[in-house]
Amino acid sequence: MSDIRVALWLAAVSAIPAGLIAAAALFPIRRHARTLGLLDRPGGHKSHVTPTPLGGGIGIWLGVVLTMLAGTIAVMVFRGNPDLQGYLPPRIALHLDGVWSRAGQLWGLLGGGTILVALGLIDDKRGLPWPFRLGVQTAVAAAVVLGLGYSFTAFIPLPWLTQALSVLWIVALINSFNMLDNMDGLSGGVAAIGATALAIVMISTPGAAGQPQWFVATLLMVVTGALLGFLFHNRPPAKIFMGDGGSYFVGFLIAVATLMATYANYESGTPHAVFAPVCAMAVPLYDLTTVLWIRIREGRSPFQGDQRHFSHRLVALGLSRVQAVLTIYLVTATCGLAAILLTRVQVDSAIMVIGIVCCMLLLIVILESTGWRKENE
Repeated sequence: MSDIRVALWLAAVSAIPAGLIAAAALFPIRRHARTLGLLDRPGGHKSHVTPTPLGGGIGIWLGVVLTMLAGTIAVMVFRGNPDLQGYLPPRIALHLDGVWSRAGQLWGLLGGGTILVALGLIDDKRGLPWPFRLGVQTAVAAAVVLGLGYSFTAFIPLPWLTQALSVLWIVALINSFNMLDNMDGLSGGVAAIGATALAIVMISTPGAAGQPQWFVATLLMVVTGALLGFLFHNRPPAKIFMGDGGSYFVGFLIAVATLMATYANYESGTPHAVFAPVCAMAVPLYDLTTVLWIRIREGRSPFQGDQRHFSHRLVALGLSRVQAVLTIYLVTATCGLAAILLTRVQVDSAIMVIGIVCCMLLLIVILESTGWRKENE
């Protein structure tokens, strides 16, 4: 069976169940959000005008965790019964032992994600000081990097530096998706597009054993499926918001998935492929960087909410909210395609691919600077 057919089979058995679980779970969560104290009321820097349920992250979490639980049980059953393995694609059956050997790491990862979901839900319900939130995020990230051994493959001969950068990467993506969650369908859609691009990278890039990285690709497909189930409820006009619990969980899983992967080695001739996750995540990182810069430049706390995000700035240029979200989707998809190409080309072509991403972001900066000048006139 070809890699494409195996990928489609994996997508069907991972993304579809996760999406159905997430979509189904969010109906009762929407109905009981007020009772649970998960209701986002208008006011302050928020742009919605009617009280809207929070807790979309619970549906995403259930979609991922229950699908992974079913997958773990299935792997255990198929490993113990060779007759049943005949029903699996041969390329998948060969990896059952390898997948089982990483089950402990998977559930350690999901345990860390569950802590972040709980942190976000408490923050959604009661509000938590930002130092505490940042401290818990950093602690969970450090536990994953140091305890599970996931860190960048950046060809830096200083383990402590790659570990520190890995923790910073996880915390940055957690907060970038949290900040991006400011318009209907935005954060979930960008995360789904980015996760899909990274899953394709995993399928097309051989790992240490010379085989596609099915384990990481499947994790990303499950995340994508859960996000699509959530987007069924979050499409404009949104019936429920992702909330901090959802954005923390999604950012964490995508960040760690990028650390679990192998992108290149010196022998492959494509060491530049280590920049693939940066390309795929360019939009949330751009939003995070520019928002922090604007807040600091204006003498405000970097953690003070406002309406100066990428999406808000596009609306200020004259786009509707739906047009702004679709524009960001398009930019994300372009950066995702660049990430896929980056793992397939040599150095000279890679420079051009990275140049395309940089030119696109610079074009956005130039367009946005028009809005900034108008605000200061």
